[in-house]
Amino acid sequence: MHTLRSPREISMMRKAGLVVWEAHQIAARMIRPGVTTGEIDQAIEELFRQRGAVPLFKGVPGKVPFPAVTCISVNDEVVHGIPGPRQLREGDVVSVDTGCRLEGWCADAAVTHPVGKVHPEVQRLLDVTQGALEVAIREMGVKRLWSEVAREMEQLVKQAGFSVVECFVGHGIGREMHEDPQVPNFVNTSLRRSGDFRLEPGLVIAVEPMVNMGTKKVKALADHWTQATLDGQPSAHFEHTIALTDHGPLVLTAGPDAPMN
Repeated sequence: MHTLRSPREISMMRKAGLVVWEAHQIAARMIRPGVTTGEIDQAIEELFRQRGAVPLFKGVPGKVPFPAVTCISVNDEVVHGIPGPRQLREGDVVSVDTGCRLEGWCADAAVTHPVGKVHPEVQRLLDVTQGALEVAIREMGVKRLWSEVAREMEQLVKQAGFSVVECFVGHGIGREMHEDPQVPNFVNTSLRRSGDFRLEPGLVIAVEPMVNMGTKKVKALADHWTQATLDGQPSAHFEHTIALTDHGPLVLTAGPDAPMN
């Protein structure tokens, strides 16, 4: 069972969401050929320090504890890429995923950026993935069950000729980064039977479609964290933390000028 949040709690999460939004503005300004993924991570870590925010990713347990405040995944890397000395190149696509806790409340978001000019089909991949997130935000204010939203997202991706990653999903979020419910971007038998949930005021979830140009299958790399497409084709990832209120969905990781009901 997932926890429904009060308007006051949602407003506290919005504060964390604005810091995450700031982090993504820093990344967007820095992304260009020659910049290393480690430099982007260091800049975001400094922002979190200045804002008094606790990074959610650094130190996450694993065979090797995650070493950075961001996951930065390039080209065929789907999620959980480790920032480091890799320099971005013209034509790359780079996904930046980060989150923080501020005054006890969490927010999480991801954006995939083109580095300079990219192949038109790669740009279409980014547009479709971002479009799937936009569909989710819109339909959350209309549909009754999450499966109805996930079906719309999946159809958009498949009609474009791409594939939805199924081994990673979104999640509830609040006091902790990962809470119930699980939030898939597709519909399968298990979701229809037992994993579905009602869309009701107080629900706060991180919705994060991951879309591959080729196969949906992924593989783990030797660093124990990075997940890459099995066929080596590009992947894209977009995410927002979204709250449902009596007035509809609020994107908590949007910028300060975004409409807040």
